[in-house]
Amino acid sequence: MGDFLHVSQGLDASLMGLLGLLLGSFLNVVIYRLPVMLEAQWKAECADLSGQAQPATEPFNLMLPRSRCQKCSHTLSWFENIPVLSYLVLRGKCRHCGTAISVRYPLVELVTGALFFYCAWRWGLTATALAWSGFAAALVCLGMIDWDTTLLPDNITLPLVWAGLIATTLSWTAIPLTESLWGAVAGYLSLWLVYQAFKLATGKEGMGFGDFKLFAALGAWFGWQALIPIILMASVIGAVIGILMKFTSGLREGGYIPFGPFLAGAGLTALVFGPQAILNAVGF
Repeated sequence: MGDFLHVSQGLDASLMGLLGLLLGSFLNVVIYRLPVMLEAQWKAECADLSGQAQPATEPFNLMLPRSRCQKCSHTLSWFENIPVLSYLVLRGKCRHCGTAISVRYPLVELVTGALFFYCAWRWGLTATALAWSGFAAALVCLGMIDWDTTLLPDNITLPLVWAGLIATTLSWTAIPLTESLWGAVAGYLSLWLVYQAFKLATGKEGMGFGDFKLFAALGAWFGWQALIPIILMASVIGAVIGILMKFTSGLREGGYIPFGPFLAGAGLTALVFGPQAILNAVGF
């Protein structure tokens, strides 16, 4: 009986891992296209306010146009879109023009697949596993978008806050609703206060409002008690990477790095190892 349950657990986790690979391929589309869509939306809104006419453009959203090479515009066939496998078969190059394909694409797919596998292995094929898998996918997406563009879109952060509160209400997470609610409140207000204090002291903005919303989402999913280890880990790793990038001249213009990827990474670490493990890792 025990062997059967073990096999069943492994099969369930493998199926979820496969789903994660497929979703990871879609996340690559979201990571690239959503910021472009938002920028186009903002430009259109500004044009409407100023009374300027907007030229007609081809549809551009998460579904259209079909995926294509950014160098030669070759439209990818279905067999060029198989997660990870297509990258290996094509040897990391466009089949049409030979332009190198970033290794980040299969890495996003693999990380998402691994996180889905972990959630199913831990919770089985349950609503809890699906909820935490969605949480993990959102963090992967947010972390990569913020790293590329310094944007944390409300389209993802705000639903993630509400999803955390709903998941807690439905007992899909192991924390009381009051801890989830106050986690969301404390997550947002804590970074907002840091932002206001930094702005008052320096006249500059040290972070964006998206960071407040992402931290609020982490509070909603893990509870207010997890906020300290999460922010500690994000701050320590962010500082280390920032110093390394400074010495290697890897900082962007203005000498900054986005904070969202480190918050997302700390959130994923808390998912897999637990908030207390983070405290132990940073010496507390």
